[in-house]
Amino acid sequence: MSVTLAMIKAILKIGIFSLLFLGISIYSQEKKHFTGYSNILQSIIPNQKTDFWILVHNNYGKNQEVRTVGTKKDYTPQSSGFNLFPDENGFFYIVYSSGGKIDYITDISALRKFIGKIDNVEEAAIMLTDEGYFVDEEFNDLAGNYAEDSKNYYLEVGKLTSKECPYQKKHFNITVTKATGEVGNIKDDGTYIELYNKKCTNNPRLLKIEKKEPPKDEPKKTNSSKRR
Repeated sequence: MSVTLAMIKAILKIGIFSLLFLGISIYSQEKKHFTGYSNILQSIIPNQKTDFWILVHNNYGKNQEVRTVGTKKDYTPQSSGFNLFPDENGFFYIVYSSGGKIDYITDISALRKFIGKIDNVEEAAIMLTDEGYFVDEEFNDLAGNYAEDSKNYYLEVGKLTSKECPYQKKHFNITVTKATGEVGNIKDDGTYIELYNKKCTNNPRLLKIEKKEPPKDEPKKTNSSKRR
């Protein structure tokens, strides 16, 4: 059966279309880095109607208003708040007014309630913070990036799995459904930070040294012949 020129053209068109579609799919799932906790929090879209809301960062007792939405009113500076990263310097809190009543958000649980429905990938990252996951700015290639398609967000984030002996962080690949905000697949990609201090008795290097066999005693020298 001979292959006609029209058939060849049709096959080529299908091949080009397939490659183009594949390229678009790959591009749409290209990894992007999160650009800091402040930017993540500024992307919040409140689930409720507010008269105004303000994102405040407190660093060593100094308050800085990072974002203001609406016409703000006087409020009381807070002495505590929430963090998106373990051992982070300072803290964030949110001041908002709804129906003329001023309220404050100083913990992750209240922050999740304020966010409500997941509207973007930044809110998905904040939601995961309540489960112990976090965006690691220092190692964002491993634990601070994301991709997305029409149905899901794909986040690569970190988790502090041990605070000492060792201080350990693992990174995870987590799927969050856009339509429902539900967490789907969670994949453990292993450890990317593991540190032991001098006090750690389970330090693998110390254990390796202890397990080394002591040098054997040299055999005693004996005379090859006895005197007569």
